[in-house]
Amino acid sequence: MTTRANFFATRTGIIAVGAVLGVIAPVLQKLGNPGNMGICVACFERDWAGGLGLHRVAVVQYLRPEIIGFVLGAMIAAYLFREFRGRAGSAPIVRFFLGVFALIGALVFLGCPWRALFRLAGGDGNAIFGLLGLVTGIYIGTLFFKAGYNLGRSQTTYPAVGWLLPTLFVGFLILMFIFPQIPGQGQSGILFYSTTGPGSQHAPLLVSLGLGLIVGFICQRSRFCTMGAFRDLLLFRQIHLLSGVI
Repeated sequence: MTTRANFFATRTGIIAVGAVLGVIAPVLQKLGNPGNMGICVACFERDWAGGLGLHRVAVVQYLRPEIIGFVLGAMIAAYLFREFRGRAGSAPIVRFFLGVFALIGALVFLGCPWRALFRLAGGDGNAIFGLLGLVTGIYIGTLFFKAGYNLGRSQTTYPAVGWLLPTLFVGFLILMFIFPQIPGQGQSGILFYSTTGPGSQHAPLLVSLGLGLIVGFICQRSRFCTMGAFRDLLLFRQIHLLSGVI
C-alpha cells in the first residue's frame, strides 16, 4: 500500500499521470465527445448548467458523466489511502466569486487549462495565447501571495461534510438513469439534453463515467494541477508538476 501511495509523488509518477490524461482525452473525443476538446472541465460544467435547466442555450445541455467520475474517483482514492477528511474552507464568498470569474475567463477562451493543452496538441495555435494569458494571470497571483495575501487555511470538520458533494453527484447519476436521453427530444423528465451542437456530442455514459473515475483517482493521488504547475515554477522554481503537464 505504501509503495503504491508514494509512486504518484515521484517524478515518474507525475509524468505517468500526465501521459494517462493525454491519452484519455483523445479517446473520449474519438468515442463521441466534441472535437478539439476531449476533456474540458469548464465546458463540462457549462453543459451541466444547461442539463439542469440553469440556462436554456439548447446546444450545450448535457450532464457529462466525466464530472461525476472525477468526484467519485477522487473520493475512492482518498478512502483507499486513508486521506478522506471533511474540510471547510475559509472566505467562501471570495472563493465563489474568484471561481465565477475564472470560469468566465475559461469560457471566453473556450476552454479550461486542460483543454488549452489539448488544443495545442491538436495544432490549434490559439492555445498558445490562452496559455500565455494563463501564465500571466498566475504570475500576478504569485505577486499577491508574496505580498502576504491569502484566503486562510481550510479546517477539518465532520466527515459528513465531505460526503455532501459525492452524495449529490451520485444523485445526479441516478437521475441520468431515471431520465435517459431520448433521441430527438431536448428534455427527458427534469433533465435537458442537446439534440444538436457540442452538447449532443458525447461518449457513451458508462465509458465517460469509467474514464472519469480513472482521472479523479490518479489526480487525487498525484495532486496533478495545471495552474499549480506554473505556480510552482514561478514561485519556487520547481518543475515536479510541470513535468506531468509536459
